[in-house]
Amino acid sequence: MRILAVSDDEAKSLYDFYRPGVLAGYDMILSCGDLSRHYLEFLVTMANCPLLYVRGNHDDAFLDAPPEGCECIDGELVEVKGLRILGLGGSFKYRDGKNMYTEEQMCRRVRKLRRRIKKAGGVDIVVTHAPARHINDFDSMSHRGFECFVELIDQYKPKYFIHGHIHINYGVHIPQRTQRGETEIINAYEKCTIEF
Repeated sequence: MRILAVSDDEAKSLYDFYRPGVLAGYDMILSCGDLSRHYLEFLVTMANCPLLYVRGNHDDAFLDAPPEGCECIDGELVEVKGLRILGLGGSFKYRDGKNMYTEEQMCRRVRKLRRRIKKAGGVDIVVTHAPARHINDFDSMSHRGFECFVELIDQYKPKYFIHGHIHINYGVHIPQRTQRGETEIINAYEKCTIEF
C-alpha cells in the first residue's frame, strides 16, 4: 500500500505546480494538520483515494467547516483498507485554542481509546499533529511533544507514528524519519511517501 502523508505546508509540486497523474498510485492520504481546507479537498479529488486527517493547532475552523470528501479521525480508531489507524490531533497548549491540550488532557484522550485499541488487536499507524516528547520536538511550549505519545509507541508498537507540527525548515538537524524500537517515526512536514 502506498500512502501520502502531508502536514503544515502545501507541497507546491502537488498544488501550485500540479501535473495530471502526480497523485496517481496512492492508496490513501493522511494529513497531520495545519493545512487549508481547499488544499485537502484538492488532494482528495485529484488522488481519488481516501483522505484521513487530524486537526492541527491552527485548524479551529475545521470544527464548523470541515474539508469536504475527507474523513476526520481525530480522537478515533478506524480501519481503512485493512489498516488500523489511530488519530490524535492538536498540539501542546501554549495559548487558548480548541485544538490544544495539556499533557493530562492528551493522556485522557489516549486512555479513552485504549479499550478500542485492545479490541482491534492493536494499531498499525498513529497519526498525530504534535510529535512525541523528546523525539524530534523542541523544549518551547509551542513545539513540545507529548509524553503519553511515547508511552503509546512503546506499548502498542505501531508500524508508523506519523506527525507534523515540527517544520523541517526550522533547522538543519530535524530528521524526517526516526526509529524507536519497532516503530518508524515520520515527520510528514509538507509531504512524505510511505510504503506499507
